[in-house]
Amino acid sequence: MKKMNVMRFVVFVALASLLTIGCAKQPAQQATTEAPAQQPATDSGVKETEVKETVSYSVSDLTRIHFDFDSYVLSSKARKTLTQNAEVMKALSGLKVRIEGHCDERGSDEYNLALGERRAQAAMNYLSTLGVPASRMSTISYGEEKALDPGHDEASWAKNRRAEFVAN
Repeated sequence: MKKMNVMRFVVFVALASLLTIGCAKQPAQQATTEAPAQQPATDSGVKETEVKETVSYSVSDLTRIHFDFDSYVLSSKARKTLTQNAEVMKALSGLKVRIEGHCDERGSDEYNLALGERRAQAAMNYLSTLGVPASRMSTISYGEEKALDPGHDEASWAKNRRAEFVAN
Protein backbone atom coordinates (compact mmCIF):
# COMPACT_ATOMS: atom_id res chain seq x y z
CA MET A 1 0.00 0.00 0.00
CA LYS A 2 2.83 2.35 0.88
CA LYS A 3 4.54 1.52 -2.42
CA MET A 4 1.33 2.36 -4.33
CA ASN A 5 1.05 5.78 -2.63
CA VAL A 6 4.67 6.56 -3.47
CA MET A 7 4.05 5.65 -7.12
CA ARG A 8 0.96 7.87 -7.24
CA PHE A 9 2.90 10.71 -5.70
CA VAL A 10 5.73 10.36 -8.27
CA VAL A 11 3.25 10.26 -11.16
CA PHE A 12 1.40 13.25 -9.76
CA VAL A 13 4.62 15.29 -9.43
CA ALA A 14 5.73 14.32 -12.93
CA LEU A 15 2.39 15.32 -14.46
CA ALA A 16 2.31 18.56 -12.51
CA SER A 17 5.84 19.37 -13.73
CA LEU A 18 4.94 18.67 -17.34
CA LEU A 19 1.82 20.81 -17.12
CA THR A 20 3.72 23.64 -15.52
CA ILE A 21 6.47 23.57 -18.12
CA GLY A 22 4.12 23.08 -21.06
CA CYS A 23 1.76 25.85 -20.02
CA ALA A 24 4.35 28.46 -19.16
CA LYS A 25 3.34 31.77 -20.67
CA GLN A 26 5.71 33.72 -22.79
CA PRO A 27 5.48 37.46 -22.48
CA ALA A 28 3.29 38.94 -25.17
CA GLN A 29 5.02 41.19 -27.64
CA GLN A 30 3.58 44.65 -27.61
CA ALA A 31 2.72 46.19 -30.92
CA THR A 32 3.64 49.83 -30.65
CA THR A 33 3.81 52.68 -33.07
CA GLU A 34 6.21 54.67 -30.95
CA ALA A 35 9.41 56.22 -32.20
CA PRO A 36 12.49 54.01 -32.08
CA ALA A 37 13.84 53.50 -28.59
CA GLN A 38 16.72 55.71 -27.65
CA GLN A 39 19.72 54.36 -25.88
CA PRO A 40 21.22 56.12 -22.90
CA ALA A 41 23.90 58.73 -23.43
CA THR A 42 27.39 57.38 -23.93
CA ASP A 43 30.48 58.69 -22.19
CA SER A 44 30.77 61.39 -24.85
CA GLY A 45 27.25 62.59 -24.07
CA VAL A 46 25.90 61.65 -27.53
CA LYS A 47 22.68 59.66 -27.69
CA GLU A 48 22.51 56.74 -30.12
CA THR A 49 19.22 55.91 -31.80
CA GLU A 50 18.22 52.69 -33.47
CA VAL A 51 17.87 53.23 -37.21
CA LYS A 52 15.76 50.95 -39.38
CA GLU A 53 17.11 50.42 -42.88
CA THR A 54 14.57 50.60 -45.65
CA VAL A 55 15.23 48.86 -48.93
CA SER A 56 13.99 50.38 -52.13
CA TYR A 57 14.05 48.55 -55.43
CA SER A 58 14.06 49.57 -59.06
CA VAL A 59 13.62 47.72 -62.33
CA SER A 60 17.40 47.67 -62.75
CA ASP A 61 17.59 45.31 -59.74
CA LEU A 62 16.14 42.48 -61.86
CA THR A 63 19.02 40.17 -62.70
CA ARG A 64 19.40 37.74 -65.61
CA ILE A 65 19.93 34.05 -65.01
CA HIS A 66 22.03 31.58 -66.99
CA PHE A 67 21.53 27.97 -68.02
CA ASP A 68 23.72 24.99 -68.80
CA PHE A 69 24.14 23.77 -72.37
CA ASP A 70 20.99 22.24 -73.85
CA SER A 71 19.08 22.67 -70.57
CA TYR A 72 16.27 24.68 -69.05
CA VAL A 73 16.80 23.33 -65.52
CA LEU A 74 17.28 26.07 -62.92
CA SER A 75 20.60 25.81 -61.08
CA SER A 76 20.82 26.70 -57.39
CA LYS A 77 22.47 30.00 -58.37
CA ALA A 78 19.60 30.75 -60.77
CA ARG A 79 17.03 29.94 -58.06
CA LYS A 80 18.79 32.32 -55.66
CA THR A 81 18.76 35.07 -58.28
CA LEU A 82 15.08 34.41 -59.00
CA THR A 83 14.32 34.68 -55.29
CA GLN A 84 15.91 38.14 -55.31
CA ASN A 85 13.98 39.04 -58.47
CA ALA A 86 10.76 37.94 -56.77
CA GLU A 87 11.48 40.31 -53.87
CA VAL A 88 11.94 43.16 -56.34
CA MET A 89 8.73 42.31 -58.18
CA LYS A 90 6.75 42.06 -54.95
CA ALA A 91 8.09 45.44 -53.81
CA LEU A 92 7.21 47.03 -57.16
CA SER A 93 3.61 45.86 -57.15
CA GLY A 94 2.59 47.53 -60.42
CA LEU A 95 5.53 46.16 -62.39
CA LYS A 96 4.87 43.80 -65.28
CA VAL A 97 7.82 41.83 -66.58
CA ARG A 98 8.56 40.07 -69.85
CA ILE A 99 10.88 37.09 -69.40
CA GLU A 100 12.99 36.56 -72.50
CA GLY A 101 14.53 33.15 -73.18
CA HIS A 102 17.82 33.05 -75.10
CA CYS A 103 20.15 30.35 -76.45
CA ASP A 104 23.62 30.11 -77.90
CA GLU A 105 24.16 29.73 -81.65
CA ARG A 106 24.37 25.94 -81.66
CA GLY A 107 21.24 24.06 -82.74
CA SER A 108 18.60 24.79 -85.34
CA ASP A 109 16.46 27.92 -85.24
CA GLU A 110 13.36 25.89 -84.35
CA TYR A 111 15.13 23.98 -81.59
CA ASN A 112 16.61 27.14 -80.05
CA LEU A 113 13.25 28.95 -80.13
CA ALA A 114 11.64 26.04 -78.29
CA LEU A 115 14.50 25.83 -75.76
CA GLY A 116 14.39 29.59 -75.17
CA GLU A 117 10.66 29.34 -74.49
CA ARG A 118 11.20 26.51 -71.98
CA ARG A 119 13.88 28.58 -70.23
CA ALA A 120 11.61 31.61 -69.95
CA GLN A 121 8.73 29.41 -68.80
CA ALA A 122 10.91 27.73 -66.14
CA ALA A 123 11.84 31.13 -64.71
CA MET A 124 8.21 32.28 -64.76
CA ASN A 125 6.99 29.12 -63.03
CA TYR A 126 9.59 29.47 -60.29
CA LEU A 127 8.69 33.13 -59.71
CA SER A 128 5.03 32.07 -59.45
CA THR A 129 5.90 29.57 -56.71
CA LEU A 130 7.57 32.46 -54.86
CA GLY A 131 4.32 34.45 -54.88
CA VAL A 132 4.63 36.64 -57.97
CA PRO A 133 1.27 36.63 -59.78
CA ALA A 134 1.48 35.04 -63.24
CA SER A 135 -0.71 37.86 -64.56
CA ARG A 136 2.26 40.21 -64.09
CA MET A 137 4.60 38.11 -66.23
CA SER A 138 4.84 37.11 -69.87
CA THR A 139 7.38 35.05 -71.78
CA ILE A 140 9.00 35.22 -75.19
CA SER A 141 11.79 33.30 -76.85
CA TYR A 142 14.42 34.88 -79.03
CA GLY A 143 16.36 31.66 -79.51
CA GLU A 144 19.83 32.59 -80.75
CA GLU A 145 18.76 35.90 -82.36
CA LYS A 146 19.83 38.36 -79.62
CA ALA A 147 23.25 37.20 -78.52
CA LEU A 148 24.73 38.94 -75.49
CA ASP A 149 28.25 38.01 -76.64
CA PRO A 150 28.89 37.60 -80.39
CA GLY A 151 31.88 35.28 -79.87
CA HIS A 152 32.05 31.68 -81.07
CA ASP A 153 33.58 29.95 -78.03
CA GLU A 154 32.32 28.31 -74.83
CA ALA A 155 32.69 31.50 -72.75
CA SER A 156 30.52 33.44 -75.21
CA TRP A 157 27.97 30.65 -75.52
CA ALA A 158 27.66 30.42 -71.72
CA LYS A 159 26.76 34.13 -71.57
CA ASN A 160 24.13 33.70 -74.28
CA ARG A 161 22.27 30.82 -72.57
CA ARG A 162 20.08 33.00 -70.37
CA ALA A 163 16.74 34.47 -69.37
CA GLU A 164 16.40 38.26 -69.21
CA PHE A 165 13.83 40.25 -67.23
CA VAL A 166 12.46 43.34 -69.00
CA ALA A 167 9.80 45.75 -67.67
CA ASN A 168 6.90 46.15 -70.08
